Amino acid sequence: SEGHANLPTQLHNLALSLGKHFEHTGNVADISEAISLLQKSIQLTSDDHANLPTQLHNLGLSLGKHFEHTGNVADISEAISLLQKCIQLTSEGHANLPTQLHNLALSLGKHFEHTGNVADISEAISLLQKSIQLTSEGHASLPTKLYHLGNSLEKRFEHTKDAIDAHSAILNFRLASTSLSGSPSVKLYAAIHWAKSTMQIDQSQLLEAYNTAICLISQVADLDQTIKSRFTKLINISLLSTCAAAAAISFGQHSMALEWLEQGRCLVWRQINDLRTPVDDLYAYDRALADKIVQVSKDLESAGSRAELNIYTEDISLLTKISIQNEAHTHIKLAQEWEQLLTTVRSKPQFTHFLLPPSCSTLLKDLPKSGHVVVINSYGNHSDALILTSGKKNPLHIVLPQFTIRIADKLHHDLKVILHDSRVWMQEDWDTVSSRGSRRCKEGGITDILQQLWSSVVKPILNGLGYSKPLSNLPRIWWCVTGPLAFLPIHAAGIYKLSGSTAGICNKLSDFAVSSYIPNVSSLIKKTHNSHNINQEKVGLLMISQPDTPKLHPIPGTTQEVQMIQQLLSKFKIKHLCLESGDATVSRVNDEMDVFSCIHLACHAAQDTTNPLQSGFYLYDGRLDLSSIIRKNLAGADLAFLSACQTSTGDEKLSEEAVHLAGGMLAAGYQGVVATMWSIKDSYGPKLAEAFYKNLLIPKAEDETDSKRLSSDGAAQALHDATQEMRQILGDSESSLLTWVPFVHFGH
Repeated sequence: SEGHANLPTQLHNLALSLGKHFEHTGNVADISEAISLLQKSIQLTSDDHANLPTQLHNLGLSLGKHFEHTGNVADISEAISLLQKCIQLTSEGHANLPTQLHNLALSLGKHFEHTGNVADISEAISLLQKSIQLTSEGHASLPTKLYHLGNSLEKRFEHTKDAIDAHSAILNFRLASTSLSGSPSVKLYAAIHWAKSTMQIDQSQLLEAYNTAICLISQVADLDQTIKSRFTKLINISLLSTCAAAAAISFGQHSMALEWLEQGRCLVWRQINDLRTPVDDLYAYDRALADKIVQVSKDLESAGSRAELNIYTEDISLLTKISIQNEAHTHIKLAQEWEQLLTTVRSKPQFTHFLLPPSCSTLLKDLPKSGHVVVINSYGNHSDALILTSGKKNPLHIVLPQFTIRIADKLHHDLKVILHDSRVWMQEDWDTVSSRGSRRCKEGGITDILQQLWSSVVKPILNGLGYSKPLSNLPRIWWCVTGPLAFLPIHAAGIYKLSGSTAGICNKLSDFAVSSYIPNVSSLIKKTHNSHNINQEKVGLLMISQPDTPKLHPIPGTTQEVQMIQQLLSKFKIKHLCLESGDATVSRVNDEMDVFSCIHLACHAAQDTTNPLQSGFYLYDGRLDLSSIIRKNLAGADLAFLSACQTSTGDEKLSEEAVHLAGGMLAAGYQGVVATMWSIKDSYGPKLAEAFYKNLLIPKAEDETDSKRLSSDGAAQALHDATQEMRQILGDSESSLLTWVPFVHFGH
């Protein structure tokens, strides 16, 4: 009833639930209703009631959230007044006081961002300093408060240019990120701010800051989280490894740069490989130790999350006060236990690098014996190439001064415009005639992009490798690229507009090397180790053809495509099976994939960049998604040919994660993958596929058996030859380039 003694508490708790609902939905009506309920709860509460500070505090926080959504400065002004009154009503030694001071400081910081009044941010700094003084050493909330203090000092420095504030900000970011206790996520963001600040003020700490951040990445994105949640977190930190690598290179630490790129890139696909997270190998070795690692990791994150909770319910009991006083000791013990567990795990011979980046020496030692891996890092006003060659002790560094991140972004943008205008970018942009998305395009465009990639990126690298003339047997180059370069066709770099003076000169990458792409260096090493473990009984090709998938545009060329391949396989007496139209159900294809080492998918495809494991291939009765392929733990998977739309392009926000179907098939266990960067003409797909398998199946040695030729080992060369044959037929026009350039090889 209206006058019931419990009504204020009930209104207050309902408001908290609405506030939590708002955080998930973003529906302003929820937080508006929460504010109204809290205001009514306060009206029904006497001025001397013990719960009043709590109600004032939570109303202040709710108004702050409302301000973030609406920008109404009256909301944040009222929030500040309420939080100030809350603190006035709270005794000096009260356990909630540090949190109240912290939240008032954050509200003042929001007000400062709106008004630019330096008095606001100065008061916020004083409040944060007092909150930190009242927080026990080792408490899980301490890194969060130190982080916010660093942010506030940084904001004031931007206004006043007082160097003391800048150095104090760096100190607090450092203390937050190196704290034993607290949320790994908060510590990671503190480390990122530490690195950014020290880059501008005091570069002597730069490598230490980045090393701290890189080591924290694995804790944030690795252990025992869903794949979707890991990708969500990585959107915010995907550029960290490229920034860190650029810093290491600037200090001449090329091996460190490589190690940081390996640690910070492709985290999720690296874990998916062989259905393993970093702890799965440990589970097989010592289940109890693995369980403990996962539990302590969870406890560290949840302890930090609890400490960051800004809303609390009613006034605390004596028992809770005692519990809070003991929290600092618990958090310190938890952090110490984590370090001890890591030491224990790393003392085992096979786990010496558990949650650590692979060492440069290990990467170089285990590379393929021939060819080169070229890692390109683009950041700021230049790019760098690190060239890895088996038998070398250190990477070879080549500066690419003419290729900046801005140029890479522009080329990526230009390519998207060209593809859009040519109707070969989006899957839904189907031509009115039978096509996997292609129309004739205007002359000029992609040739300029390929020429700039040649002159600014590829030619300097080839010069550094000493490739002045083509070799009779072209060497392999595995390209491992970062940022917007992940969306550019480096493999086709060259000069295609030939004048009389340049005709006959070798000025294309394809003249000098056979190109492949890899998500990271570790993936190539893993594929190299596993490349000869294919069960000969499984050697064969499963072909999927979907010329008339229900509710999707017809692509009748897929029938011709698989018929041509079938004829070749029959000629060489290689095991094969073709499932077309209604025969290619999700269940049937799933079963047959266990029987064949190779798969050819001539069908529509879909990429879900918000949840990459839901990406997949459209079959007759539904979508075969990556998650079901990966769950199969395909033993003996070898080669996948994805004759579908846009199977090697990914999410721009996560270019460091290789979020595309080709990367997913590598993660599922396939040694090599042929894919496309954009959609292709239905008439040319079958011709290139036929040329690819012809080149793959032609005997390379007298004693080579037919079955041995159907292997990922020769796939890169076979694709190289097939695309060059198509180029010889079609010429070097814009439409020709758009036809063969999209075909790419990934993996071993």
